Amino acid sequence: MIANLTTPLIGIVSTTAIGRLGDAALLGGVAMASVIFDCLFWLFAFLRMGTVAFTAQALGAGETRELHPILVRGLIVAGIVGLALIALQAPLSAILLGAMGGSEAVTGAARTYFLVRIWSAPLALANYVVLGWLVGQARATLALGVQIAINLINMAATVLLVLVADLGIAGAAIAAVIAETAGLAIGGVIAQRLTAGHPPLSRAHLFARDSLMRMLAVNRDIMIRTAALIAAFLFFTAQGARSGDVILAANAVLNNLLLVSAFFLDGLAAAAQQLCGRAYGARSRHDFSGAVRLVILWSFAFAFAVAVVFALFGPALTDVMTVSNDVRRVARDFLPFVIVSPLLAVFAFTFDGVFIGATWARDMRNLMLASLAIFLTAWLALHSFGNYGLWTALLVHYAARGGLQALAYPRLLKQSFR
Repeated sequence: MIANLTTPLIGIVSTTAIGRLGDAALLGGVAMASVIFDCLFWLFAFLRMGTVAFTAQALGAGETRELHPILVRGLIVAGIVGLALIALQAPLSAILLGAMGGSEAVTGAARTYFLVRIWSAPLALANYVVLGWLVGQARATLALGVQIAINLINMAATVLLVLVADLGIAGAAIAAVIAETAGLAIGGVIAQRLTAGHPPLSRAHLFARDSLMRMLAVNRDIMIRTAALIAAFLFFTAQGARSGDVILAANAVLNNLLLVSAFFLDGLAAAAQQLCGRAYGARSRHDFSGAVRLVILWSFAFAFAVAVVFALFGPALTDVMTVSNDVRRVARDFLPFVIVSPLLAVFAFTFDGVFIGATWARDMRNLMLASLAIFLTAWLALHSFGNYGLWTALLVHYAARGGLQALAYPRLLKQSFR
């Protein structure tokens, strides 16, 4: 949880550094580009999620000789995907920025950020694999260390390059590339030491057909599920962009607070992935059910605490992230939506972790597609209310995700532990 909590600090520092320049278009540009990268890299989050699940299940089943090939398979896929994204940077930037619908000034700033930061793609995706591999083994301290190192380096580099070196929005993108490079170097050293005593990895073992086909099938379903989730958040950002630069900037500020609550809950979801994956590999229904109950209980406790903090300190936090009085005023108007969001998101995050740990990927995919349809239906019904309708539809999406998975859980539990 602590490791995840440092992640939104990157967006907060970038937003704050650019926001201190006092230009709403630049703030909107970094917000738009950051969302695009969050979603673009997030599309390949199966590299982390699948690695957590396969590693934890192998550990629970006592198949420790599988740990090394799981890591290497993930790194190979991360490298291929990352290099493909760099090769396709020109059409990707044109399509994604065009789809966002921002003003000319915002789109220009976002393009500058995109064309620099895209070079971090292979590094960022490889870091997903290393972090997933560490979490899957319950090596939380090492995962925490790597994540904190990446984020602290990113924050320090952002401040230096944007506010001191005066490189503007390009400086924020360069800082991300530097941080991902350093993070992979640290993670690589850790992984090398942890695998030092393992038997030599043969080509036949690494590319075993059954293991590869299972990995590809699970990762395919997680990727489709993630694409549906990304579509909802890209749609949310695009609709905000079409409402003007001030609304876009205010939503970006509030989105940073939303990410804080999300990463609290995602930390517990990561625990669910490891604990449920290990129990699933050991074929222990008792341990599996116990992990689910504990994660739900603690998720509600932390969600309530975060909601209280946002209610008490939300206005002050938004004021820190921007000096624009117009953006501050609009952000305060929509702050209540952020305050209630953690409580509605508990089941969504908890059962994401449970389903991933048990590799119930196909069911998770189908339920997420249904949740996306519910979100779009809610927006169509409420779009006449503008940004208020958009935020309400987002909360409906949270509730639909968690509710549908909670309803499916008893059936899947019974099928998996007959």
